[in-house]
Amino acid sequence: MVQDITIEADADQVWDAVRDVGAVHRRLIPGYVLDTRIEGDTRHLTMPGGAVIRELIVGVDDDLRRLAYSAVEGFTIPLTHHHASFQVLPEGPGRCRLLWTTDVLPHNMAEQVRLRVTQGAQVMKETLEQRTA
Repeated sequence: MVQDITIEADADQVWDAVRDVGAVHRRLIPGYVLDTRIEGDTRHLTMPGGAVIRELIVGVDDDLRRLAYSAVEGFTIPLTHHHASFQVLPEGPGRCRLLWTTDVLPHNMAEQVRLRVTQGAQVMKETLEQRTA
């Protein structure tokens, strides 16, 4: 599934926030994630309610403005596989698109993940636009 988010902010500023893998709770989705801790290539996200999701940072590509990650532990729904990426695409001065692509197994969990991604995307959009206003 792909969430295509138009953001009224400069692509470089949005990419700077996305690539800051240890600051998800401050720069992308505050309140949606309460804390972020980094250990090597592993990111631990503390969610409201105390759940901790462990993600592997698969790649950060500054040339493509693309971040890939895989959640590997701490699912609040029964997933056997999760891989996602963000890519920031410039759309002109002060505007860009953020593509959030997510793949999950089993397939019947895709709708539950889609609801979470849609909600997270709205928080991300609001946060990124407020930070650049």
